[in-house]
Formats: sequence, structure tokens, C-alpha cells
Amino acid sequence: MTITLAFDVYGTLIDTAGVTSSLEKHVGESAFRFSSIWREKQLEYSFRRGLMQNYRKFSVCTREALEYTCKTMDVELSSADKNALMLEYRKLPAFADAAEALPRLQSAGFRLYAFSNGPAEDVTALLENAGIAGYFQDVVSTDEIKSFKPNPAVYAHFLRKSGATGSEAWLVSGNPFDVIGAISAGMRGAWIRRLETTVFDPWEIDPTVTVKTLTELENTLQR
Repeated sequence: MTITLAFDVYGTLIDTAGVTSSLEKHVGESAFRFSSIWREKQLEYSFRRGLMQNYRKFSVCTREALEYTCKTMDVELSSADKNALMLEYRKLPAFADAAEALPRLQSAGFRLYAFSNGPAEDVTALLENAGIAGYFQDVVSTDEIKSFKPNPAVYAHFLRKSGATGSEAWLVSGNPFDVIGAISAGMRGAWIRRLETTVFDPWEIDPTVTVKTLTELENTLQR
């Protein structure tokens, strides 16, 4: 049985905190806090739009979250500055372990897919810029069914498009909500817990496996 791996992109393969250095030019030492609020609100807006069935592309959620963060932190940015930061989101760096783990997993015979809230063209450009696009058989986007994770429909969409079944398909994510969503939809879930301070939501659902880095996945999944 060939195992299919659905890799979440933002926060798993790609480091969303990579925008911090650009933010330092505008908000100085508050850059990390700004980045954290921006990311949290970006996800919240996608959750809310998914529930409301009021879909807009993930980039719209990102832009609206940027506007919210500016207002919350009382930061004035010009339209040009905001546009530049939005472009930075298309050039975020990969986590260091991604470049090492992906070729090993591909060589080991796993089927690798990128699976993201972002539109396929945006995700492809992001992965290409980070130098890791060539390891994936395809990019599957929730944009294709006009919804967002963790709607069960998006995981079903992934299974249909990849031709995988739940028992042989793993969602790989650093985001607990995504792991819970995938397991709830019948997939298996590998949680990438890079920081010991990160807490998995104390629900009735636990990750199928928990690893500290992507490089631990190969041995863990082949046991």
C-alpha cells in the first residue's frame, strides 16, 4: 500500500514568521507580535468565511488580517507598504527541515502532495521560490471547492483528487486544527510540533503521530 502525504503549506513547509524581518522596518521590536497577530487573524478570517459560506480567496483573508493588525497595533502603513508585505507572503522561506525531508520521503516511495488554503497558483509560486516545488505530484487547493480547512469537504476533495483512501492518506501539519480536521474526516494525521511550548487542542482527538521535525517522518511512518 502506497502512503499518500498531504503537506499543509503555511506553517508546516513554509515559515509564516519569515515576514518578520520585513516588518522590523515598519514596527521595530514589535515585528514578531505583529506577525503573530496577522497570522492568527488570517486563519480566523478563513474559519469564519468557511462557516458563513462567504468565500473569498485566502489572499483576501490575508489582506484583511493585515488591515486588522495595523488597526489593533495602531500602525500606519501606506498602501505601497501593505502591497509590499503582501508580496512578501508569496516569497516566504521554507523551514530548514523541509529541504532535507522531502527528497528522502519522495525517494522512499511516498506520494507527496501540497495541500493548502491558498490558490494553487499562489502556492506553486511560493513553493518554487522556496526551492521545494519539485517534490510534489500536485498542489491541491481548497480554493477549488471554495472553502477552507477544517471543513470536512476539503479533506474529501483532497482524497478524490489524489486518488487516495483515508486509511492510506496522511495529513502532515504543524497546525493542530488541521490535524484534527483531517482525522475527523477519516484521514490520519501527523502533527509537526517544532516548539515544546505549542499545545495541541485538548479535544477527544489526538494526532496519529507526533514528531518534532519533518525529517522524523520517514522512520515514523515506516514502523
